[in-house]
Amino acid sequence: MDQNQTDPARWRDDAALRAAATPGAALATVTQIDGSFSRRTGAQLAIRADGSFAGDLADGCLEAALAEDARRLGHSDIPREKLRYGAGSPNIDFRLPCGGGLDVLVDAAPDAGLCADAVRTLDARRPAALAWPLEGGAVEPGDVDRPTGRTGAHFNRRYAPPLRLLLCGAGPEMDAARQLGASMGVLVETLWPQGSEGGSLSLGRAPEGVTVDPWTAILLLFHDHEWERGLLPWALETDVYFIGAQGGAQARAARAAMLEELGFGAEAIARVRSPVGLIERARDPMVLAMSALSQIVAAYERFAYEG
Repeated sequence: MDQNQTDPARWRDDAALRAAATPGAALATVTQIDGSFSRRTGAQLAIRADGSFAGDLADGCLEAALAEDARRLGHSDIPREKLRYGAGSPNIDFRLPCGGGLDVLVDAAPDAGLCADAVRTLDARRPAALAWPLEGGAVEPGDVDRPTGRTGAHFNRRYAPPLRLLLCGAGPEMDAARQLGASMGVLVETLWPQGSEGGSLSLGRAPEGVTVDPWTAILLLFHDHEWERGLLPWALETDVYFIGAQGGAQARAARAAMLEELGFGAEAIARVRSPVGLIERARDPMVLAMSALSQIVAAYERFAYEG
């Protein structure tokens, strides 16, 4: 199995959490958005001791203001405070370009140990969560079954493991999907048929030694759909969040009949997204890859942040 070496944390939004696991970093968390803003609730920015940033709030002036407030809180008796930026802020000389208003919880001394525990959990490909009290008190482990947002007197920040893309197939579509996924910073792994360089798949058999998790998307890119007979039953027995397969109308009908013959019901068969992708009848390998990956990322966004 081939695996790209891109750091998936670059694509996910846990860079600030990772920086906050190092003592001396401050951590700012967007807890409420009024109006328009280019990031979601829960977006975070870490300010390291050397003044550098980890994470991204898409506004250099906001980041500079957060860094200044973090320094101020770091020298005060109360190192954590919920502050208002933009519309509704008492600082009338500071406005956000979008015209919205933000509540941001600025923690000049986050619990580095708890942040490190959350990072280790994510690295084990399990979801993590931290709960910040909005009116004082200690940070606690959060509820991974709740989406990010306010829960009573706490702000629950849920972190999901980064998207993992498992590609199974052969041909130019595989090359295009691997290239595009890697360029996005997605963790991409590939399984090729035996006979190709590094190929390990056997016709009619499930892959050996391959583990997946709920944060994995499986994409089958075969022109010879006989290869799906061993792979799709295996994929449908897993808890991956997305299964997709390329193929025209005739291939889709044959695939559904094959799965029904193997004992899978309509609900299980419907898990296989086909035709895969957001662009109807994509004919070019790179267009198909962009179409499929767009659908995969959209499904991941819903699953990771709303599920």
